[in-house]
Amino acid sequence: MTLAPNAQLPDRDHSPDPAPASGRRARATAPWWFMVPALLLFAFVVLVPSARGVYYAFTDWDGLDPHFSFVGLDNFADMFRDEDAVQAIWHTLLIAVSITVVQNGVGLLLALGVNSAIKSRNLLRVLLFAPAVITPIVTAYLWRNLLGTDGAVNSLFGAVGLDSWQQDWLGSPDLALWAVIGVIVWQYAGYSMVIFLAGLQSVPQEIHEAASLDGAGPVRRFWSVTRPLLAPAFTINLMLSIIGGIKLFDQVYALTGGGPGHATDTLSTLIYKDAFTLGEFGYSIALAVVLTIIVAVASTSQYVLLSRSERAAS
Repeated sequence: MTLAPNAQLPDRDHSPDPAPASGRRARATAPWWFMVPALLLFAFVVLVPSARGVYYAFTDWDGLDPHFSFVGLDNFADMFRDEDAVQAIWHTLLIAVSITVVQNGVGLLLALGVNSAIKSRNLLRVLLFAPAVITPIVTAYLWRNLLGTDGAVNSLFGAVGLDSWQQDWLGSPDLALWAVIGVIVWQYAGYSMVIFLAGLQSVPQEIHEAASLDGAGPVRRFWSVTRPLLAPAFTINLMLSIIGGIKLFDQVYALTGGGPGHATDTLSTLIYKDAFTLGEFGYSIALAVVLTIIVAVASTSQYVLLSRSERAAS
């Protein structure tokens, strides 16, 4: 190959000139434009209806009449004077806390059990997780039949001579709420188990072996070694449980309809009744606003606390 006079070979020791800054900015900002259709759809489907709903919470709208009046904070004031609404708020918080504590405790014990070297562990994992994939309505109607006065639970107690244990599980004001909580825990304990199991399997075995050589027993190894490394699993499970418990509707309505009386009413079931049975849409939307605030405060505060403990553990 011959070179023309004054021609130079390319300098292989230097990279080509960088692209202009304007070109880099264009490539950096271009992907944001692809979000615009999704953001517009989200705003149309979620944000605008939510904003209109908040407005209706300050009116006396009945859901049908186009003419309604602005009543200010009257709906919220009535809510805290309404014994049924206050009781529903209390039930909502009680269910959320109970489900969070019991479901995650049972899920953690199940995860520890199926994480062992027993031969049937894979079959047990499938069986324990199976209730979580059943539709909540199907689960509720199944347990509604099982817990009926002539259901399988009372029949089993009668068959083994425990007649005194037979109860009207869903018809007693003292037992109905706890029966609902038991059904929820039965359905979703396996879901919590899977998340804890994933966390347990990510713990290096060498750490357990080192702790055993140092003389730590099973309880000590769990508390000092396994528990801190399960912080992300705890964060996920606790947040899902508390949010799901606060918003709970399907199982409660299918099992008891909020009854007997208002013994199992939650904010979600009360919102449904006030809106579609009594026609008090303005008041029901005010209840929904309060429910949204409770979910936001609970999830945010829980996330902050759990994230802080997770960072401390790491």
